[in-house]
Amino acid sequence: MNETLKAIHSLKSTHGNFSSREISEDDLKLILEASVQAATASSCQNYSIIVIDDKAVMKEYLDYAGSKALVFCVDFTRLADLAKFLDHEYYCGGLPDFITSATDTALAAQTAAVAANSLGIDSLFTNSVHRKDLDKLYQKLKLPSKLCFPLISLILGYSTDKSQPKKGRLKGPGVIHYGEYHRLDTDELEKMTNQYDDPEMKMGFTPNESYKRYLDWFFCFWCSQFKDYTEEITAMLKKTDILK
Repeated sequence: MNETLKAIHSLKSTHGNFSSREISEDDLKLILEASVQAATASSCQNYSIIVIDDKAVMKEYLDYAGSKALVFCVDFTRLADLAKFLDHEYYCGGLPDFITSATDTALAAQTAAVAANSLGIDSLFTNSVHRKDLDKLYQKLKLPSKLCFPLISLILGYSTDKSQPKKGRLKGPGVIHYGEYHRLDTDELEKMTNQYDDPEMKMGFTPNESYKRYLDWFFCFWCSQFKDYTEEITAMLKKTDILK
């Protein structure tokens, strides 16, 4: 296994237990320079990366605090401004543009995480911004009120617990399909359910009195809370003119 594959396979999330050690400006620069090398449609890079080093802001708006936080936003503002500067019309927004630009943004974010890992820096992806007051977040970060939406945040720092196990990942039938899509049959569904509960898979779930299986907890508890802010996110995407 080469060094790139080792870095990818060693990626794991650090849930809040970041030390007080700070990331150097040189390392931060390397991470950001690597991030923007990610693939992008039509060389547009319809995203912006907000670097946050204020730990109180991280905790209030992102729920976690490390040395640095990167908020990756889908952002059409720069391209709209360029079009205006050159006296061109530019239609931006709508579902196709959002899907493409959200993909570009996620690719840049993942590249940043891989780069950080290669430098010995730990990370955590979180979508906690969507569970906060989005209007307050826009004001705090001075995000453009139109054509910009915070998609995902990446917390960077140094974990205080290096022994924390890496969670397992599904990689067989149902995830990887060869030639054509394969719908799982009953036996395969049972096998996958058991994989989630297998301690060797390290999915991060401990059975308790309320939920004996991971997927019982996932469907009955975790998924239910997303209903509360789905409408808010949709409303913000429309308010910013990203969705028409």
